[in-house]
Amino acid sequence: MPSINADEDISELAKQLWALGDPVRLQILRLLPNEPVCHKACNVSKIAEQIGLSQPATSHHLRILRQAGFISNQKKCRDMIYWIDQEAANAVNTQLGEVLG
Repeated sequence: MPSINADEDISELAKQLWALGDPVRLQILRLLPNEPVCHKACNVSKIAEQIGLSQPATSHHLRILRQAGFISNQKKCRDMIYWIDQEAANAVNTQLGEVLG
């Protein structure tokens, strides 16, 4: 199990928590599936429509979540689809638990 003692680990966790600190990004995460399958696929258009944002604004939020490591994306089913990277989400949860004791 990774330890959250190093300064760079704390810094990385802070960046990830910042990415989660936006209500729109939390809404996006609630919509995304946990696996990259076509029948549950979420592309930018579908996500934007469901949360009521423009596609560029939605893409911006998706980029932040992807850079923080919470989501993955892949060209599939004629679209770029997005899903939650469950392993990364679990790691952040574990690290936050270590910080909070």
